[in-house]
Amino acid sequence: MSLAYVEHYTVDDYDLWQGDWELIDGMPYAMAPSPMVTHQTVNGKIFIQLNDALDTCSECQALFEIDWIVANDTVVRPDTLVICYEADEKITKKPEIIFEVASPSTVTKDEKVKFEIYQREGVKYYILVYPDTPLAKVYELRDGRYIKVDDFTDETTTFTLPTCEVTFDFSTIWRKK
Repeated sequence: MSLAYVEHYTVDDYDLWQGDWELIDGMPYAMAPSPMVTHQTVNGKIFIQLNDALDTCSECQALFEIDWIVANDTVVRPDTLVICYEADEKITKKPEIIFEVASPSTVTKDEKVKFEIYQREGVKYYILVYPDTPLAKVYELRDGRYIKVDDFTDETTTFTLPTCEVTFDFSTIWRKK
């Protein structure tokens, strides 16, 4: 009989690591090298649009590539997120909106692993963005499950938050060729 030993890490371990990592259910995931230009351009446009839209909302704010400590053994770094509470230096409560810009090196984790985490934790909106297509899949949490709202390329949708609404125009986020 052979026994397999699997290391289980915590946020305390994570805080000591060098480089870029995510910690999911106690397992370390090395972050891909810095995102490519298209990824950064699209993510920047998402952040700017959310940031501008939330300028008059006193409760909510957009944040860019910041760690969210989900649990003692799970830390993720969404591309862009929106929180509707006053945060300390670390994000420890669930965001209301998360955007992930999918790339070949992250698409499986974004579509499966993070999808399940965000759904389980009660994130109201999860948007998967595919810049090469261009396409964005918008999911809304209803009765504890993500329901696909629609696919968006040039359309506008409204995200309803606890104290405000954000109208988001997907036509403005794609990199012009």
